[in-house]
Amino acid sequence: MSDDAPVTADVAAPENPRGEDATAAVRAGRQRSHHPWTALWVSALALPPLALLAAASWFGRWVRPGADDWCFLPRVRDDGISGLVGQFYLDDNGRVANALLVGAYAKFQIAGHQWYPLVSGVLVLAVLWAVAALALRRAGLRTPRGMPLLLAAMTTALFLFVTPNTYKTFYWPAASVSHTLPPVLACAALIPLLLARTRRGRVLAITVAVLMAAFLATLSEETAIVVVMVLLAALIVSGRVVPAADRGFVRLWCAGGIAGTAAGALVLITSPGSTHRRERFGAETTSLLASDSLAASLRAFAEITVTVVTTWQYAGAVAVGALLGLLGRRADGTPPRPPTHWPLLTAAGLVTLLVSGYLCTVIAYPVFQDRVSDVSANRLWNDYLLLYVILLVGLGALLGLAVRRYAHRTAPAKAVCAVLCVLVCAGPAVAVTDLETALRARAEKWDAQDRRLREGAAAGERVLPYERLVISQMLEPFSKGGEQYWPGGCVADLYHLDRVTDGARGAERRQPKSSRIRSGSGAAAIRVPYPAEGPVRAANLRQTRPATSFGS
Repeated sequence: MSDDAPVTADVAAPENPRGEDATAAVRAGRQRSHHPWTALWVSALALPPLALLAAASWFGRWVRPGADDWCFLPRVRDDGISGLVGQFYLDDNGRVANALLVGAYAKFQIAGHQWYPLVSGVLVLAVLWAVAALALRRAGLRTPRGMPLLLAAMTTALFLFVTPNTYKTFYWPAASVSHTLPPVLACAALIPLLLARTRRGRVLAITVAVLMAAFLATLSEETAIVVVMVLLAALIVSGRVVPAADRGFVRLWCAGGIAGTAAGALVLITSPGSTHRRERFGAETTSLLASDSLAASLRAFAEITVTVVTTWQYAGAVAVGALLGLLGRRADGTPPRPPTHWPLLTAAGLVTLLVSGYLCTVIAYPVFQDRVSDVSANRLWNDYLLLYVILLVGLGALLGLAVRRYAHRTAPAKAVCAVLCVLVCAGPAVAVTDLETALRARAEKWDAQDRRLREGAAAGERVLPYERLVISQMLEPFSKGGEQYWPGGCVADLYHLDRVTDGARGAERRQPKSSRIRSGSGAAAIRVPYPAEGPVRAANLRQTRPATSFGS
C-alpha cells in the first residue's frame, strides 16, 4: 500500500488564490516526486520489524495450551462455540464476543493455538497498514513508497514485542483476544471513516462504528473504556480541528461509537456471568469507587507508567514518526505544516491516555490487586498501550516537521531516525529468540505428557499424574506449592479423567496396581492427594478460579 499516488483535489488542494497556478503547482509537485533511492531505503527500514514479526509468528508452532486454555478446549470440543458463549454469558464474565473469538481458535484444539500467533500478527499488521495509508492519503500527504508499511510494521513490532512478557501479549490466545486484538479492532473501525466520501459511505462508516463499539464492549471492558475516552476527546476538540464541512459527520460517527459501547456494556453488565464475576472478586460499584481502591489503583498506574516510559525501545515510534515529518510532502511538493491546533491535539491525546489508562487500572484492581502493575500482568496494559505508541508516532511527526523547518540539513536527523528504527528491533529479537527456546522445550515435554495421558485414559485409568510445565509465569495445576488445584479439573476433563494428581510430589504412597502408570522411565507409583473412592467427576473437584482465569 502506498500513498505516493496523486491526491484528490478535495483533500489536498494547495493554498493558492489562482486555479491555474494551483494546477501548475500540483504538476510541479508531481515532477518533484521522491527520489527512488528514498523509497528504497524507507522500504528497507520496514524489513527489521517485519522479520521480527515473521520469526515470532513462525515460533508460534511451539505454542501449547496452558492456564485458561485447559478449560476452553474441553468445553468447545464437547459443546461447541455456542456452549462456550453460554458459559461466558451465564457463569464466567458475560463477554459473549470474547467467547466467540476464543471459540474460533479453540474449535481447532491444539492447532488453533499454534496458528493463532500468525493469524493475529498478520491481522494487526494489515489493519495498521491500511489505517496508515488511508490516513496519509486523507491528510493530503505524499510520502515515499513504503512509508505506510514502515509505520505499520514499526507500530506492530513495538506493540507486540516491546513488552515485559511477550508470551502473554502475543502467544497466549486467551490474553490476546482480551487485550491485544481489541484496540486493533477499534482501529479497524477507522477504515470506513477514512474511506467515506459519499452519503452511503458515511452511513456505512457510522453503522460500522456502532456495531464495532458494541462488539468491543462485550470483548474487553478495558478497551471499551479507551474507545469511549478517545471518542469523547474527539467530540470535544472537533469544533476547532475538524473542517466545518465534515464536522457534523465526525460528531455523529463519534456519538454512534459511544452509543454502541453503551449498548454493549449494558448487555455485559446485566449478564449473569458478569454479576457472578463481580460477586466473586468483590468488584461491585461501591468497591470500585472506594477511596482505598482508587488510591491503590493510582499507585499501580504510576508504577505502570514508569515502566512504560522508561522502556527506551518505544523511542522507535518517535523515530518513525520523525521520518514521516521529514519526508512527507503536500500535493504541490511543499513541506507540510503542523496542524494549526497541534497544542490542543497534543494535550487532548495526553489527557485521554492518562485518564483511560487509570480507569483501566481501576476496573482491573479488584481482581488483580497489587499484581495489576506487575510484569506478569502486563497484558492488561495493552488496551491503552497501542494508543501510547500511536501518540508517540504523532509526536515524532511534529518533531520531524520542526527539524525540517529550522535545520539547514535534515540528512543527519534522517540517519539517526533510521538507525534508531533498526536498533529498537534488536532487543525484542533477542528476547523472542530466547522465548522460542523455552517454547520448544515446553512443547516437547507437553507433547510427551499429552501422549502419556491419552494412552493412560485409553487404557482405563481414571487418575493420572500431571507434571507442571510453566512458561512465562503462566498458571498451571498444583501451583502455590501444590495447594492450588486449578486448572487441574479442566486438564482432567480434556483427557476424560476423574482428576489428575501432582506429578512433582516426591513422597509417594503405595497405591493399587490400577493407580500405577508407565512413564517414559518405567513404572512409578503416584501418591493421590484425594481418596479415590469411586468415580468422581473433575468438575466437582475444581477449586474457585483464580483471578487470571476467564478474565485474562
